[in-house]
Amino acid sequence: MLKKLLLIGLTIACVIGLTTLGAKADIIIESVVYEIDGQPYEGYFALNEGFGDQQPVVLLIHDWNGIDEYEQRRVEMLAESGYAAFAADLYGQDVRPTTVEESQAQSGMLYGDRQTMRQRLSAGLAAAQSMAGVDPQRVVAIGYCFGGAAVLEFARAGADLDGFVSFHGGLATPAGQDYTAATGPLLILHGGDDPVAPMTEVAALADELNAAGVDYDMEIYGGARHSFTVWSADRETSRYDGQADIQSWDALMEFLDKSLG
Repeated sequence: MLKKLLLIGLTIACVIGLTTLGAKADIIIESVVYEIDGQPYEGYFALNEGFGDQQPVVLLIHDWNGIDEYEQRRVEMLAESGYAAFAADLYGQDVRPTTVEESQAQSGMLYGDRQTMRQRLSAGLAAAQSMAGVDPQRVVAIGYCFGGAAVLEFARAGADLDGFVSFHGGLATPAGQDYTAATGPLLILHGGDDPVAPMTEVAALADELNAAGVDYDMEIYGGARHSFTVWSADRETSRYDGQADIQSWDALMEFLDKSLG
């Protein structure tokens, strides 16, 4: 067990630090406050000035507990890899759940009001496209868990983006919706032992995408559970899978290079 924990810790350190060498000195980061219907929302933006102007954009949608250190680090990793990255806020400035119950309440509100979810996704996209140094015409949206489900919602809404990526996201399609309006390709990165979105939902999604003629790929990581990319200090309750995390990040990098290159 000790050997396994040490290995997981080393893997986390590698994932966090792998892209920083020789790049971090040029990274600029900032919190970005924008408004939706007069209410403030606070995103997180990072860009590596060393990659010049007109950088392609990765729009990142947070997990059910809102933007925290995890999303911020992922945004920085994307910037270190040459992408302008913007974590959109779907909850509102200072709305940052700290308990399971609070996270369920905030995410549940948007699951129950898809129009509001779409409005907030569109506002986050507009904020990302307005940032200095970005190419607003080259954008891929990615999301983790709740954010993965939100990204699929954005695809179904017909958002004109270059691609959509879900990391261990919810895959079920709400009644009355389909993927006929989807524009860009989809990449589904999912755990083979995810009890939240089991393989039956993976198969159902594939059937829907086939029926709609959507360009998509899926990678299934055997034995990986829900939230397999989310590193945690609590080793006993963490569902982090270092191998699946690295493989899915590599798949994202390949997808971004193909979609935004």
